Amino acid sequence: MCAIADSGSVRKAARQLGMTQPSLTTQLRRIEKALGGQLFFREPTGSRPTALGHSVLCRARPIVAEMRALVEEIASASVREQGARLRIGSTSSRAVAGWLRRLRVRLPETDTTIRIDVSANALLQMVASGQLDVAFVHEVEGAPLRVPEGLAEHELIAREPQFIALADSHPAAAQSIVRVQDLADDQWMVDPTVDGEWAGLRRIWAAAGINPRVVHGDYLTAVDLVTAGEVVTPCQPTARLRPGMAVRPLHGDPLAVRLFMACRHDGTPAAPVDALLADLTSAYMEIAWASVAYREWLVRHDGPLPVGT
Repeated sequence: MCAIADSGSVRKAARQLGMTQPSLTTQLRRIEKALGGQLFFREPTGSRPTALGHSVLCRARPIVAEMRALVEEIASASVREQGARLRIGSTSSRAVAGWLRRLRVRLPETDTTIRIDVSANALLQMVASGQLDVAFVHEVEGAPLRVPEGLAEHELIAREPQFIALADSHPAAAQSIVRVQDLADDQWMVDPTVDGEWAGLRRIWAAAGINPRVVHGDYLTAVDLVTAGEVVTPCQPTARLRPGMAVRPLHGDPLAVRLFMACRHDGTPAAPVDALLADLTSAYMEIAWASVAYREWLVRHDGPLPVGT
């Protein structure tokens, strides 16, 4: 109807719409039959709307405009999904916020999303199945992850020591380095849903000859219990200090993880893998050197982070 009114004839409207004139005439008659009245006067010079036609056109034009806008919006969304989207997964890490900040500067037109999961194996599987483009995970020493075929590993840190979080009133907190044996009488909190965590802790307890009491829970809850003096718990060396809590390295660094970024062998659609790793490395180094306990550990171990390529 809008095409006929705008062009002034069924013949011209049919050409604009890519239809034959008889087909358009048939459609117009069906519309008129459905509405119960004539919509156009057919004249030698063309077609002009009737009073009913004017009334219908007033309603039709906004509908056509909305439909056109809807089609354009869907088309734009489709383009974004195909090329300008980056789906990131990560296990818990303070480096993630800085990584995202850098990626948004590098890729301002890209829709970047983040998924956090305690299970590194689950994240790796999501990358393999196409649900994520890239994942930043940690692998507990002695408990290898199940890396699906078709994924490439880009190592960030070959061996990151895991520290211990304890109440600042704990006798061991007075030491700069804590021995595992010093915590034999403490209750340890462990999150069994973190891949490899339970196996790693049992290994270091066995090596130290201790069998401590264990409570299972998540590490967010652990912070409150640590500051209350109820538990001690392993933590990342970059862990944020809270009032009443101390973070100390363990003697000999018996518990460690490997940090790496994984993506499919064909890379990611939004950015080169080298750029993603560079931004992640920069974000990690920022929070590493800002953490007092980790910075002191790094100085004792001769300076710069052992960043892999």
